[in-house]
Amino acid sequence: MKGLLFKYFLLAFVLNMGINTLAKEKNTFVKIETNYGTLKVMLYDETPLHRDNFLKLVKENFFDSLLFHRVIPNFMIQAGDPTSKNASIDTHLGAGGVGYTIPAEIIFPKYYHKRGALAAARTGDFVNPNRESSGSQFYIVEGRPCTDDDLDILEQNINKTMQQTLFNKMFAEKKAELLALDLDSSAYNMELRKIYNELRQEVTAVSEFRYTDAQRREYKMFGGTPHLDGQYTVFGELVEGFSVLETISKVGTNKEDRPLENVVIISTKIVKK
Repeated sequence: MKGLLFKYFLLAFVLNMGINTLAKEKNTFVKIETNYGTLKVMLYDETPLHRDNFLKLVKENFFDSLLFHRVIPNFMIQAGDPTSKNASIDTHLGAGGVGYTIPAEIIFPKYYHKRGALAAARTGDFVNPNRESSGSQFYIVEGRPCTDDDLDILEQNINKTMQQTLFNKMFAEKKAELLALDLDSSAYNMELRKIYNELRQEVTAVSEFRYTDAQRREYKMFGGTPHLDGQYTVFGELVEGFSVLETISKVGTNKEDRPLENVVIISTKIVKK
């Protein structure tokens, strides 16, 4: 019996490895040629809307001649604004796009803001509560190494945000159900307070998020921007060109974070691994 179980688990392991290998082979790669060198990114299949949109723009040569218009050392480099093409040095950049947004595909904690993460830029939560992505602007994370204390604080903030978001959703649903009962104001307020207290306890009891040991090692050894985790769609990662990323991230910039000397995307091309 033990021998049979061993063979079963061995077969399952081999099949799983095969499936994972096939999944990795399915991922699409794009080479971004710049005047500072080559960046090669891998697009995730688990974010198909962002993947397909990025590939569409690559096939249309949309990114060719655009600038990395926003560069912040120890943070990220950003591109994809169509108004940056042949833009004069005094042109304000960063608001351009393709006229549409992409629904969020935030797959956190699986995909997070490690060094080299490829993510979609977007407008802020106040005007964009659904966190929809820009149709063309993207950024590549450079970041900085984190400490365990940094990550502990971020975990607390993430848990507070997740709990509050869950509470708001559940409370709105329960409140709508209560309103449908057409109670008098006294009974309504009494039930509302009861629901509020019950949901607070329920939400607090939800399992808290924790970075895995592997994620902590990644952030501590290589860096990233974990304060953005769960808020932006990460749809790929840099696989080649980390030295180019570092060089671009350190160029001189003006007060709007635009490089003093243009960092140009010469071309983009879909390539094999």
